[in-house]
This record gives sequence, structure tokens and C-alpha cells, in this order.
Amino acid sequence: MNEKIEIRPLNPGELAIIQQLSNDIWKKVYTSIISLDQIEYMLDLIYSEEALLKQIHEQQHSFLLVLIDNKPVGYASFSLKAPSLPGLYRLHKLYLEPAYHGKGIGKSMMDYIIRSIVPLGASELELNVNKYNPTLSFYKKLGFSIDSETIIDIGNGYVMDDYIMKLELVKYPI
Repeated sequence: MNEKIEIRPLNPGELAIIQQLSNDIWKKVYTSIISLDQIEYMLDLIYSEEALLKQIHEQQHSFLLVLIDNKPVGYASFSLKAPSLPGLYRLHKLYLEPAYHGKGIGKSMMDYIIRSIVPLGASELELNVNKYNPTLSFYKKLGFSIDSETIIDIGNGYVMDDYIMKLELVKYPI
């Protein structure tokens, strides 16, 4: 890959880029897993400007933007899970346009996140992933293991049927 890859913190005023990417990526990736109605509901629930601002300012999520040749192609967000759990961080989002899957960019995104949280005292990273999401194998390849299962009622008659996966950061090769 000869393109210039940039992974950087999201700048103020770039929320619309995250919204557009999520709309594009979710409709390409998730229609084989959940209904388009549920996708639309979740995009509205999680990616409205109000929801994103709450994630950034109240929930202290750090967002990253991924650009290839200055074109936005992916994003991620992460945070400390809870002040009472100082070593446990949570990966909330890790999304990449499907055309860029399998090229090492997702791994580079994860490397960036881990390099950001280890100096803050992180020892473990957890995430939720839909049980039928093809990226399950990606996370396993990175060293995540399934810790538990959960079904989360997100309203409007929809649920998220997920695995909770964890990664011990001492085992992660950077």
C-alpha cells in the first residue's frame, strides 16, 4: 500500500465526518447481521451530534480519525471504563471502510490506541462485538478472548447480542 495513512485525534468540528463514515460503513457491513431499521435506529441513537458530544464531554471518549491520502476512511473511540477500575479501558468503536479491510490499517488503529492508553496505566482493554460480526476473527487474531456474553436492550424492540472480549495488554505485541 503506497497511500499515506494518518491516524490522529479527532479535531473539534469534525463530528460530521464521524457521522458520515458511520452511516456509510454500518450500511455496508451490518445489513447482513441486523435489519436496516435497526441500523437506522442505532445510528440515530449513537451518532447524533448530541450523542457524540455527550460521549466526548461527559463520558470522556477519545476519538481517532483515520485518513488515507487525506480522505477519511475510519474512526475509533476509547475511554477508561470507570474511575474505580483504573487499569481497564474500553474500546467503544473501531470502524474502517470495507475497501480497506485486510490491509493492516485496523491493526495500526489498535496499535495507536494501545500506545495511547498504556502510559495512562491501562493493563486491559475490553470491547463488545456482535456475536455474528465477521470482525470477531480480527479481534481474536489481535489476542482478544471472549470473556462473557450479553444481550443489551437498546429500546424500540431492538437488542444488541454481543460478546464482551478482553485483551491483556502485556500480551499485545507493539
